[in-house]
Amino acid sequence: MKSSRLVSILLLLQTRGRMTAAQLAQELDVSVRTVYRDVEALHTAGVPLYGDAGHAGGYQLLAGYRTRLTGLSAGEAEALFLSGIPGPAAELGLGSALAAAQLKLRAALPAELRDQADRMRSRFHLDAPGWYASDDEVPYLTAVADAVWHSRVLDIRYRRWKEPTDVDRRLEPYGLVLKAGRWYVVAGPGPRTFRVDQILELAVGEGKVALPVDFDLAAYWQRYQADFHARLHGGDALVRLSPAAAGRLTGAAARALADTGTQEADGWTRAVLPIESVDHAHREFLAMGAEIEVLGPPELRARLAATARALAERYAGG
Repeated sequence: MKSSRLVSILLLLQTRGRMTAAQLAQELDVSVRTVYRDVEALHTAGVPLYGDAGHAGGYQLLAGYRTRLTGLSAGEAEALFLSGIPGPAAELGLGSALAAAQLKLRAALPAELRDQADRMRSRFHLDAPGWYASDDEVPYLTAVADAVWHSRVLDIRYRRWKEPTDVDRRLEPYGLVLKAGRWYVVAGPGPRTFRVDQILELAVGEGKVALPVDFDLAAYWQRYQADFHARLHGGDALVRLSPAAAGRLTGAAARALADTGTQEADGWTRAVLPIESVDHAHREFLAMGAEIEVLGPPELRARLAATARALAERYAGG
């Protein structure tokens, strides 16, 4: 809608400063001619907006001009209040800033949108970590966040899962990511990803971080997750599942069951499930007891058979 687009132009210029008609058109996914018409409409409405010609030109609001957020739709207002997760904000030292920002936003909303935003906040609560995730101590999170924001180099002592476990690293922090209640810092050179709760010692190093011009944190994280999942499932297992076991599968295993599963005469389902490794699958499938039969790979079947024999011998005297 035109009214929504006019508000978007105002907010873009208010937050980014000078923008050309071409930049505005790209941002709003409209033609440059449409931007010209919208700018003329804003002029007619008395908005102090002016443009400069030339290579360095563009549209700009008069210094000091601010618009109230009356252009928000109901859905946008609800989403803004829903997106303010207090836990992570408090961990970053921004709890009071978030509360103040939400208070200012609420005061700027029209009455009908204010009521809907309040209703959204009273009906929905976001709790990101899983049930079985421990509340890991992250003593250096604020320091890492400060280094990210101010482009400072970090010298850290870091604990990793393989030998040698404790290593020294120099990081050039590019950004922070919160995934399933756990904080990660993406840092150069590389870039590479580090768990913030595994930082044992930290000192601010010499020099400033030069963020690569083509680096996009969200795009990097999407690629990182895709690579992680590709490495996570390094093989397959051919199995037979009881109805009870089949009903308990989740995630990639449930999707594989739906794609490859075929029901057999006894009511069990034969399927090919992704596995991370023989060791990991051995632990996971043991937990399913007699509700699963592993047909392959042979190494995994042999491991499970050996474990079953050892358990039978241990409990034979009982």
